Amino acid sequence: MGIEAVNNRIADIQSRIISLQTQQAAKSAPASSASPSSAPSASGASFASALADAMGTQASGSTAAAKTYKLNGKGIPVELAAYGNGKIPASALSKVGATGHKLWAPAAESLNRMMADAKAQGVHIGITDSYRSYGEQVDVARRKGLYSQGGLAAKPGTSEHGWGMATDLDLNSKAQAWMRSHGSEYGFVENVPREPWHWAYKPSS
Repeated sequence: MGIEAVNNRIADIQSRIISLQTQQAAKSAPASSASPSSAPSASGASFASALADAMGTQASGSTAAAKTYKLNGKGIPVELAAYGNGKIPASALSKVGATGHKLWAPAAESLNRMMADAKAQGVHIGITDSYRSYGEQVDVARRKGLYSQGGLAAKPGTSEHGWGMATDLDLNSKAQAWMRSHGSEYGFVENVPREPWHWAYKPSS
């Protein structure tokens, strides 16, 4: 689910809350002799239950990992493969937080959620690289050398960064340990032996 869809879901939930509050006010009965510690009224319980259901719908609806994709033989979503490595259009990319980095929209959504959850647990996850166009891949290969020759760059046109499905993260020891324990919960895996900062997004098929 994209960011726009998530925002629409939130707006729908807010609308439900307002509607439920209005219904509750209309049905309010005169104050009873019950003490303040008494059990909530039926209308109050109904409101709480409806709100919990709405929030549950939001949570399940915004979980990117729940969506599956048709993958090609190399594990690349067919919709991305149609564009070509390093040729992903802006419309298929989304921003990573307030940074200047972008990833394939589902990967960006999952990364944003992961970074927020880590922050809530006192763990900071930074980002130093994300989607690379074909031209940027050529430049990186020139500067850092090809991985197959002892360098740190994939052959241009084959990089996971070129699919918008890989990110280089800025991790201290605490963040690295957190990623190794929780990264897979958000679809991210550490899959380049010489690059502990490189994490790739692996969508479900």
